[in-house]
Amino acid sequence: MKTKTKGSVLSIVLIGAVILASGYFIFNFLIAPQKNNDRETPNGQATDDLKSTAPEQNNTATETSGKPSEFKQYAIGKSSSETVNAANQFAFELYNQYKNTNDNVFFSPYSISSALEMTYEGARGATANEIQSVLHFPADAQARIESFAKLYSGINPKNATYQLSTANALWAQKSYPFDANYAKTIETYYGGKTTNVDFVSDTETSRQTINSWVSSKTNAKIPELFAKGTLDKSTRLVLTNAVYFKGKWSAPFQKEATQEKDFTTAAQSKIKVAMMNRQDDFGYTETADYQTVELPYENNDLSMIVVLPKNGKTVSVEKNLSEAEFKRIRTSLKSTLTDVYLPKFKFDTEYNMNETLSSMGMPTAFDLDKADFTGMYEKSQANENLYIGIVVHKAYVDVNEEGTEAAAATGVGMFAATAVMDPPQPKIFNADHPFIFAIIHNQSGSILFMGKVNDPAK
Repeated sequence: MKTKTKGSVLSIVLIGAVILASGYFIFNFLIAPQKNNDRETPNGQATDDLKSTAPEQNNTATETSGKPSEFKQYAIGKSSSETVNAANQFAFELYNQYKNTNDNVFFSPYSISSALEMTYEGARGATANEIQSVLHFPADAQARIESFAKLYSGINPKNATYQLSTANALWAQKSYPFDANYAKTIETYYGGKTTNVDFVSDTETSRQTINSWVSSKTNAKIPELFAKGTLDKSTRLVLTNAVYFKGKWSAPFQKEATQEKDFTTAAQSKIKVAMMNRQDDFGYTETADYQTVELPYENNDLSMIVVLPKNGKTVSVEKNLSEAEFKRIRTSLKSTLTDVYLPKFKFDTEYNMNETLSSMGMPTAFDLDKADFTGMYEKSQANENLYIGIVVHKAYVDVNEEGTEAAAATGVGMFAATAVMDPPQPKIFNADHPFIFAIIHNQSGSILFMGKVNDPAK
């Protein structure tokens, strides 16, 4: 992993991609083919022209082994809870993989889960079973797809005052026998349109096309997902997921209140940081091991939950942090006058996730001989085996004082009112040492982003 830092309204960008035959995931997921002969370009029809002749299959992964499935019509589910619970459980398990570092940590469980769920739709047999066990989403197709569709519609709101958007796309080698029903499933329920490119004959143009799409979906925060040489003529399919969020606090931190303060990093060095400060009524809870505060964004559709371990308690807090504990934390938050000190921070992260995902329980997907993604393509026409070549996840976060003009006016008024009324002593929430944070979609409870600030100046 690498991480870079600099010093706004919260801006977050994540991208993922899955590459088949040779692909990338920003969350990059690369699936590459294992060839059964010396052919470089398999025969077959272009993706857009494919007609699947596979018989209708059952819903579970183990029962669809070896063939694509017929397209099935599903509705948007009444609840997204199954998808949310699965992704949140995966979030904390993945956090456990990355927490033991002095670098900053930041990733999107939603982005990663979305990309892998699109991949799972084409996985079969042991490959599918392992992906499902790591990501925890329902094996039943109807429950899985309807729940995801509900969440997807909820976090892509129209006419919102903040910017929150997610986008999926498939980039397929032209004239490769991808299954039309797989592509239709991804476009219908995951919003992922398939675009034909030519990795075999024109890898560079294909790379630039994908990078341009990624850049446009992330407000140019990730201009080059794929560096030169990342994709090659063995690439067959790239699945990309991009998440972008820019939101203003419902009540801003006043810039004049930001001061240079000490911060003790995870490496136990003391540095100077720009420390924001605001006293207000926030959702707050406290235990013997940690403090938690909830900082809402405009319209309260999303919030940042900040968990601040007390000195010497970081290891025990992280050991006990789980989906169930996080739910308990959220339900225990009570409106409390709190004096919040939070450093400004800005950094980006990049993870190659092959080894991480394999160690978590899905090694078969990366095995060039044993991987089974025959739900995506007609293997008899391709005469080669697809496997995941690489999974890469990139993320960017930028936090500062900004809020809307109206919120700023309200904030000044609140400061004046609390001073006149001589309220009880506020709780002090001083994030002057490493803390854990998550960006939550409040209606669904979905953890869109999660991270840990070990050093705001990195």
